[in-house]
Amino acid sequence: MLENVYEKMLWPSGELVMGIDEAGRGPLCGPLVVACVIFDKDYQNDAINDSKKLSEKKRQKLFMEIIKDARYYAFRIVEPKEIDALNIYTATKKAMEELSRSTDLHQLTITDAMPLGRENAIPIIKGDAKSISIAAASILAKHLRDCIMKGYDILYPQYEYAKHKGYPTKRHLELLDIYGINDIYRLSYRPCFERINRNQSLF
Repeated sequence: MLENVYEKMLWPSGELVMGIDEAGRGPLCGPLVVACVIFDKDYQNDAINDSKKLSEKKRQKLFMEIIKDARYYAFRIVEPKEIDALNIYTATKKAMEELSRSTDLHQLTITDAMPLGRENAIPIIKGDAKSISIAAASILAKHLRDCIMKGYDILYPQYEYAKHKGYPTKRHLELLDIYGINDIYRLSYRPCFERINRNQSLF
C-alpha cells in the first residue's frame, strides 16, 4: 500500500491534494502526456500503484476507475514541436504548472520529482510509488500516451509504434535508419538530429 503521507496530513482537515505525473519524456517521438488527479478525502484503491509496475491490461482497468472516482482530473498533451522549442524539462514543468493552476479545489500540489517553485507545490522523489494521487496521475498519463502511440501505429505501421511506444529500442533505431524521420519525431533528440545530419529523409 502507498504511503500517502501528504494526503494523510491534509485529508483530516478537509483539504485536498492534487497529484501530477507524466509519461513520455524519454521517447524519440510522439507527445509528452501530463496528467493530474484529485481524490476526495480518505479515498482508497489498493490496486493503484506506480504505472511502471502494472500491466497494460491493469492500467486500462484502473484508468476507467480513476476517471470515475476522481474529484477532478485533467491532461496536458505536449507535442514534439513544443518539446523541441522549450526542451523536455521545461515543457514538462510548464505543463505541470498549467495543471496545478487549472482548478482551485486543492490546497497542495505534489509532483513526481518536478519542482514548481511554490510553497504549496512539493516535488516527491519516486512520488508515483509513494502517493495515490501521483500514482493515479501516472496511470492516466501512461495509458493515454500508449493509446496515442497505437493510433500512430495505424498511421505509420512500418515503425511498429505499438510495440516500442517511441522509445529508442534497438528495433526502433533500426526502423528509423530504414524509413527516416517523420513528422511526429522530436528533432532535438540526439538519435533524430544525428540521422537528419546524415541526410536521411524528412517527411
